[in-house]
Amino acid sequence: MNDVTARAKLSPAGGSPPPDQPLYANRQKVYPKAVSGPVRRAKWAVLVVCLALYYLLPWIRWDRGPGAPDQAVLVDMTHGRLYFFFFEIWPQEVYFLTGLLILGAIALFAATSLFGRVWCGFACPQTVWTDLFMWVERKIQGDRNERMRLDKAPWTAMKWRKKVLTHAAWLAIAMATGGAWIMYFNDAIELWPKFFTGQAGAGVYLFFWLFTGTTYLLAGWAREQVCTYMCPWPRFQAAMLDENSLVVSYRAWRGEPRGKAKAEGIGDCVDCMACVNVCPTGIDIRDGQQLECIGCGLCIDACDDIMGKLGRPKGLIAFETLKNIAASEGATRSMSPCAARTEAGMGVRHVPNFIRARTIIYAGVLAAVVAVMLGAWLLRQEVTLAVLRDRAPLYVRLADGGVRNAYTLKIANKTRDAGTLTLALESHAPLTLSIQEAPEAGPNRFTVNTRADGLTEWRALATLPPGARMRESTEITFRLLDARGRTVARTDSVFLAPHEEHRR
Repeated sequence: MNDVTARAKLSPAGGSPPPDQPLYANRQKVYPKAVSGPVRRAKWAVLVVCLALYYLLPWIRWDRGPGAPDQAVLVDMTHGRLYFFFFEIWPQEVYFLTGLLILGAIALFAATSLFGRVWCGFACPQTVWTDLFMWVERKIQGDRNERMRLDKAPWTAMKWRKKVLTHAAWLAIAMATGGAWIMYFNDAIELWPKFFTGQAGAGVYLFFWLFTGTTYLLAGWAREQVCTYMCPWPRFQAAMLDENSLVVSYRAWRGEPRGKAKAEGIGDCVDCMACVNVCPTGIDIRDGQQLECIGCGLCIDACDDIMGKLGRPKGLIAFETLKNIAASEGATRSMSPCAARTEAGMGVRHVPNFIRARTIIYAGVLAAVVAVMLGAWLLRQEVTLAVLRDRAPLYVRLADGGVRNAYTLKIANKTRDAGTLTLALESHAPLTLSIQEAPEAGPNRFTVNTRADGLTEWRALATLPPGARMRESTEITFRLLDARGRTVARTDSVFLAPHEEHRR
């Protein structure tokens, strides 16, 4: 029982607790019992895949050519690059990351609408690492009853040994987690020798210990408290569920009234508490949908095991829709418990309706975001030109009466090849362009060299000759041309000049 359950029991009607009882109760430690079954096997499979991806992904190599990092997944903070296999994202392309976050959020909304808290129960990092920590704890300290007895026992040499060994294993896993995290921001092969010789840098060690500490704390100590109090998802995920969402549900029309297995006139639930004992958050699924339920489905395996031993149909607890439960309850309401038990294996079955208004909306939004991101990637320019006009001063009056504007040109070459391009200035005004350290290639044209996979910066001056007439603000265009004269990139800017009467 956690704090929320304790408050509910103190005040069933939702009002204030009795004067002699506290408003809040101390946390009651949860001792989940080991269970086996199809759901547990599915959770183990997801756990292995998630952990394998997390720990092994930084070691995968990907050849990008000479001078480029060969780590498949790398966040290169020094050079401002994000590498993901054949994708390379620059800081100016942060909108791709925004799009990925939007895709992830909408996909999570859609999955919740269809299958409840499937993310929380199977793939959430908190769930994955907590499952791993609990597995280690069981291997060292034993299953539920043994752990409960160990915690209540006095501190003996055996208890110290088991506790120290458990926390040492937790810390080792947490350190591996922190070590894997820093490899996503540094080349894994180059980092490890430096890491163990103290040459990796203060930032590397800071984030290593930060993720080591948070993993050890959240998966080893906080556990269900993270899902109940720290995570905001349970607070609003219920708004995404409806009667057609597949969620972990107790079929009360079968189970009630509860009683001993051989008693007459009772339902299938024998009140064995197996579903409660295996729950990682310590709740009773028979009380209905609750904020603390992460939808892991372990109570399904526990209940099916009991039903199998009693020779009764499985599925008293199952992934079920509220619509099916209501229909089955209505169909069996007039039956006796014995007759209802006979029909329990079938019940009133409806195929969940996955195609409904909200899922169509989610699918449409997902398709739209994917289309926009795909279009942006296909139209992505390999060479871009950014023009920054000096704002202090806005313009300079020359001694001969001319007017000059200064610009900083930044050419980003996203290819692996250095190149030579022609920079041209176009304007309806009689402007002349000059660029320091760049050879002239023609009237208002200069030859500029670009760095491979890098940023090249040039200083350009545009000058209006004395006596020429021009508006206070005139649009101009800078173009980058390849060897064939085709436009590779273009950027518009403005040329500012004083008012005509002030120019005389």
